[in-house]
Amino acid sequence: MAQSISSRTTQSASNVGSAQTPADPCVLVIFGASGDLTKRLLMPAFYNLVCDGLLPEQFAIVGIAMDPLTTESFRERMSTDIKSFSTRKEFDAQKWDWLCSRLYYMQGRFDDTAAFANVSEMVAKLDKQYEASGNVLFYMATPPSVFGLISDNLEKAGFKTSSAGWKRIIVEKPFGTDLPSAIALNREILKYWTESQIYRIDHYLGKETVQNIIAFRFSNGMFEPLWNRHFIDHIQFSVSESVGVEGRGGYYDRSGVLRDMMQNHMFQMLAYLCMEPPSSFAPEAVRNEKSKVLEAIRIMDADAVRANSVRGQYGPGRGPDGKPAPGYREEPSVPPESTTETFAGVKLFIDNWRWLGVPIYLRSGKRLWKRGTEIVVQLKNPPDVVFRGTQVESLEPNRLIFHIQPDQGIELRFQAKTPGPQMALQDVNMRFDYSQAFTASRATGYEVLLYNCMNGDATLFSRTDLVETAWRIAQPMLDVWKTDPADFPNYAGGSWGPKAAFELLERDGRKWVEILNRETLQRVPLFEKADSVLLASLILVLKPVVYQAGDVVMRKGDIAREMYLISRGEVEALDASGKVVATLGEGDFFGEIALLTSAPRGATVRAKSYCDLFILDKTDFASVLRDRPQFLKSIQDTAKARYAAYADHFTPHED
Repeated sequence: MAQSISSRTTQSASNVGSAQTPADPCVLVIFGASGDLTKRLLMPAFYNLVCDGLLPEQFAIVGIAMDPLTTESFRERMSTDIKSFSTRKEFDAQKWDWLCSRLYYMQGRFDDTAAFANVSEMVAKLDKQYEASGNVLFYMATPPSVFGLISDNLEKAGFKTSSAGWKRIIVEKPFGTDLPSAIALNREILKYWTESQIYRIDHYLGKETVQNIIAFRFSNGMFEPLWNRHFIDHIQFSVSESVGVEGRGGYYDRSGVLRDMMQNHMFQMLAYLCMEPPSSFAPEAVRNEKSKVLEAIRIMDADAVRANSVRGQYGPGRGPDGKPAPGYREEPSVPPESTTETFAGVKLFIDNWRWLGVPIYLRSGKRLWKRGTEIVVQLKNPPDVVFRGTQVESLEPNRLIFHIQPDQGIELRFQAKTPGPQMALQDVNMRFDYSQAFTASRATGYEVLLYNCMNGDATLFSRTDLVETAWRIAQPMLDVWKTDPADFPNYAGGSWGPKAAFELLERDGRKWVEILNRETLQRVPLFEKADSVLLASLILVLKPVVYQAGDVVMRKGDIAREMYLISRGEVEALDASGKVVATLGEGDFFGEIALLTSAPRGATVRAKSYCDLFILDKTDFASVLRDRPQFLKSIQDTAKARYAAYADHFTPHED
């Protein structure tokens, strides 16, 4: 099994390295084959497996659904759809034709026993034709409500009594909507199938970087000794989506982000990151350790939920294209007074020897400022006493960052001395990018999971106890949020999320680490012509902060410790009488004069609307200016113009 983990990376990465081993022969039966899942994800995934040489010659697919299609029309539809949803740069018609020739279709209802008898006959015929050794894989691309019905009819059709080959099922999430429904669903499925036959699929776990968490932890001796409460200060998991519910309002309003993202995807990633080393990479050994770490997560009571979790719902704002976008309650099929959360943040604790006292922060939301999934492991700061008497005022923490999507890679941020005769430090980073190390074709996330299921490798699939333990962690939040009133909407679409999510960490003296990129910074006029070195430096030092309308950002007379850059929203500058003398918007910056002159703040600035701001603190400000006089001149020119415009309102030392 240890070898299969390394080979999985190579196989889905680009056929580089060791020889490919095709999966076991089988006939795949897809229930609900006419739906979006099949055309958008499953067919592109199987096509990628064909292109990578990972599907056996002894393979065929039978689709069953209520749509009035024939095998020929089903093949025609899939042939059209694959050209829209293929993830490869170039389309290989010959490889697709090979797969398409193995596609078959049967119309039928899931409550029709005669239809299942026909399926049995078709599978037997294809098994003989393609020499699949009696192996059959059933894919439930259907709502969970019919899992039991389909399983019962498969049993009546004789699939359970066949002694030839193996029989397995793949079931899609959601695995229940709360703890009682998850327990009931598991009991229903287990009436017909053994645990070893059930593969609960989560496409997030098919991403290379998620799998690489295991390889990274247990193949690199430099990190595993530090992987505990003695060296790690805290851990952050962030899953941001820039889109809204995208026409799925009816479904999403019954779910919410806690059910849709956090209880499954994020808890699974947490388990890989925090589990104890398994005795081997055998599937059950890995799943046993995942189960242990989830069982060690502290279950919150109602008061703990209110103290350690926040929720949000997006209001009107902007979409990924910058155009106006509706609020959640204005989305199609969403009730106008909906209290379903589109954002959630939570602080968890793992009560075991390794992690006792280390907070783990999770957040996820829709219609946020970017699309991205990152895990940040922040190490404890070393004593800074050795730097007394130098220009180093404080030490920035070391951070290990796993980039899951859209970029895939691992980054280490640490301190290095800046060039020059004096002792001064600056944040730098070392980064590994999959796109640079491998010539990988973009995958759907399903390739590895389907391949492993065909080979009987359950490492990346959830077991019954894992599913139910995850729901036990989430259930108290569902219960409290169901009864407590919600002040929605509480964040603008296209923003960084609700202010309460930032306060969740600030109460602990910590901040969310926002993963910036050059495109984000170049939207700020000050940086639009900045060189790549400056942008790389700023990405490491800029810190996010959120203010609601009416919040005071800085107050007249305060000692200057930072300057501010407006990413979103507007602020107002007030004179001594409280009169508004200036309004600044997106792309503007303020607070720089006090930093340049080392004088107290000359004005009060408050948020006119919801604001996302970047903070550049004094130490980093000085570090950036030291080597970039042109950047300093840009700020000085703006400061002079601003002072001249508002000189009548402020005393000589004021902004």
